[in-house]
Amino acid sequence: MGCRVEELNVQVDHEHLLVRVPPKISVSQLMGTIKGKSALRVFTRFPHLKQKPYWDNHFWAKGYCVDTVGIDAEMIRKYVKYQ
Repeated sequence: MGCRVEELNVQVDHEHLLVRVPPKISVSQLMGTIKGKSALRVFTRFPHLKQKPYWDNHFWAKGYCVDTVGIDAEMIRKYVKYQ
């Protein structure tokens, strides 16, 4: 998609990403791709997770939070890295 992950931090129940996204890609398109492809990989590798009835065959929550980065890019990068 032409995007580049600048920083990534994985927590037990969520992730933080700092991603450089070209203007032609919408954030919703990027998030749909990330969530969809990663869920398929997790369910392929760990098929027993798909049997959890409370997940309703969904791996990720429906929402996400997005903010743009401008002059505070380094501060945001540190936040993601050391979260």
